[in-house]
Amino acid sequence: MKNSKLVDIFKQGNLVVPMYFIKHFKDLKLELDEFLFLMYLYNIGNEFPFNPQKFSNSLNIDLASVMNYISNLSDKKYIRVEVKKNDKGLMEEVVILDDFFDKLSLITVEEVNNTPKSNDSNIFEVIEKEFGRTLSPIEFEIIKAWLESDYSEELIKEAVKEATFNGVSNLRYIDKILFEWGKSGIKNAKDVDAQRKKKNKQKEEVQDSSIDMDIVDWNWFDEDE
Repeated sequence: MKNSKLVDIFKQGNLVVPMYFIKHFKDLKLELDEFLFLMYLYNIGNEFPFNPQKFSNSLNIDLASVMNYISNLSDKKYIRVEVKKNDKGLMEEVVILDDFFDKLSLITVEEVNNTPKSNDSNIFEVIEKEFGRTLSPIEFEIIKAWLESDYSEELIKEAVKEATFNGVSNLRYIDKILFEWGKSGIKNAKDVDAQRKKKNKQKEEVQDSSIDMDIVDWNWFDEDE
């Protein structure tokens, strides 16, 4: 009888945690209890009703802890709680895990491209630092598209520098810079530096030409007056 009850307890359900998530646990920068709570939400689905009491009962933790986990994961941009219309046409709060999958996709891109995890080389963190804010999911997708279009991180960083130097901090401007550089055959920082030197030389030539014209146009007869 005791064994039967024990089996019933074990049959209440399983929490599936992909090995990939465990492998990249440190990259997620979460506390262990936050990670476990996130895995519980992951097992429910990508979008589902916000029901703190159900979460509390399922995990056998107090409601205050549940709300604290929800708050922390929201602040760290892993989940969102939004109000949406359900199938019955009623408005209800739902938990959405899209942000979590966006972060996983960034980790995957870094892994595929063999990019180091340091702050100096992670293009996403570099841009966030330059902009002074967190990138939106749409901006993440734009940057991923650049990488998939064979723009090197080195070139993207140069484009970001060019944009911030001109006082502009949006990806559309950077995208235009990358497009123009691509048309000109610029592929790396060395090419960018050569292009800048060329432009500076052209400006100096224009300025020298302007000075020469001033000398030619000078009315020397007025000098003694």
